[in-house]
Amino acid sequence: MKRTHTMTAVAVATGMLALAACGSGGASDDDTGAALANDAGSMADYGVGDQFTATEPLSFPILYSDHPNYPIQDDWMLWQEIEERANVTLEPTVVPMSDYEQKRSLLVGAGDAPLILPKTYPGQEAAFVSSGAILPVSDYIDLMPNFKDKVEKWGLDANLDTLRQEDGKYYVLPGLHEAVWQDYTIAVRTDIMEELGLEQPKDWDEFRDMLAAMKAAYPDVYPLSDRFSIPTPTGNLLNLLGMTYGTSAGWGYANQQWDEEAGEFVFPGTTDEYREMVEYLHGLVEDGLVDPESFTQDDDSAIQKLANGKSFAISTNAQTLVNDYRPALAATLPDAEISKIRLPAGPAGDVVSGTSLLENGLMISSDAKDDENFVAMMQFIDWLWYSDEGQEFAKWGVEGTTYTKDADGTRVLDPGIDFIGLNPGAPKHLQKDFGFSGGVFAYGGTTDLLWSTFSDEEVAFQESMADKEVLPLQPPFPFDEIEREQATLLETPLKDTVQQGTLQFVLGQRDLSEWDAYVAEIEAKGSTQYIELVNAAHDRYAEANG
Repeated sequence: MKRTHTMTAVAVATGMLALAACGSGGASDDDTGAALANDAGSMADYGVGDQFTATEPLSFPILYSDHPNYPIQDDWMLWQEIEERANVTLEPTVVPMSDYEQKRSLLVGAGDAPLILPKTYPGQEAAFVSSGAILPVSDYIDLMPNFKDKVEKWGLDANLDTLRQEDGKYYVLPGLHEAVWQDYTIAVRTDIMEELGLEQPKDWDEFRDMLAAMKAAYPDVYPLSDRFSIPTPTGNLLNLLGMTYGTSAGWGYANQQWDEEAGEFVFPGTTDEYREMVEYLHGLVEDGLVDPESFTQDDDSAIQKLANGKSFAISTNAQTLVNDYRPALAATLPDAEISKIRLPAGPAGDVVSGTSLLENGLMISSDAKDDENFVAMMQFIDWLWYSDEGQEFAKWGVEGTTYTKDADGTRVLDPGIDFIGLNPGAPKHLQKDFGFSGGVFAYGGTTDLLWSTFSDEEVAFQESMADKEVLPLQPPFPFDEIEREQATLLETPLKDTVQQGTLQFVLGQRDLSEWDAYVAEIEAKGSTQYIELVNAAHDRYAEANG
């Protein structure tokens, strides 16, 4: 199996030139017809639930994001089973996870990208559309019966519409989820809550009260000292607040937000809702309830403060709770207990984002359509990433080897294998030693599959979140090529200015009485011009597509 572990300086240099030199995007009917004729190795009657097996041995090049926690291994069972089941050998171009997005851009721009480009988050594909370097995958979903079946069964057409570009096509195959789910929230020392007689906070006001009670009992402690601040300061905390305050912030920040009442997009970083959120967080910092270093410190510093009893709350997801916080506390404060809390409600209600129905997925190089095995490749992608069987295989591995099923169908990891704390101390690891449940192949799927690796505690958390109201999706606003060039010049300066201003207000480096001056600075960076571009693109798309 061929593995490419490095990129040459030539590839990096030529990538910069090629990004500017490529032609226009889209695919003609002639292109589509010719691609469908490239069916060597494909199955004639491939359908929903079928095992894809190529009719001749095939190999497909794939870009591989190498995770430092489970570096790629040539002898993984994953590769062997794919070859046995699908008659396909994958040829990874291996890129360190930390460099993945940059290297992917360079490879695509240079025309050297592998045919299959996983770990692409919806929106990242937009930069490559006008060059014609990536495939308009929506032209070819008839080759993907499992993908089509899940979109129809789970009602995801409106979600896919948000991915459509100016030509009405989408260029990324996203991971598909059956239901909305929220992983990230806040983890809190529950032993401290119990000691002080505190209940789980239902909303952000009660969250403040909880932190204040902790501060009163432990004056030398910052109750919340947060992580996930590099490169986006308190990316998770601000994302949670933005979601529940009727705006966007942190990881979820975007320079546009749909105003249903006005029937148009507005700039979120200057709205009343955004200011209200900033005032709330500033109050937490001002009252000593949130560590000011939260906004600049690295993750290790935040974890160390938690482990040393210098803080009682921190941003989390299911894996960081098990892998980071509990081991750190066990080593220093063995009686400490920490758990997720249900995401507090905010002024916008007891809500959660609906965007989690789609997650990172795949781009396909436009060169793929000229490959004689194109149809077989699309069938293979459909089986591995979108069929129930392929998704279970990518996540759990091989039944009878890495896992078994009990009488009611519950999957049980082999006791000699660990994964996210299911069998702590086991000699083998599902990701490190077998290659399963890795970020390149395992995402999306039914709620049953998603929850299958959850602990009872995490299942209870997800069940507690199930009655939240799902926020509506914003409508599409695909830019044409000229609009995209203009928007690209504005997007980063606007986002950076909002982020800088938010940090200054929250930390008290700038008084909130200067809000109007901040708004003027944002407008000087082109916020009005940007929103005009967005609304023009939206109106044109709505008129063309209804």
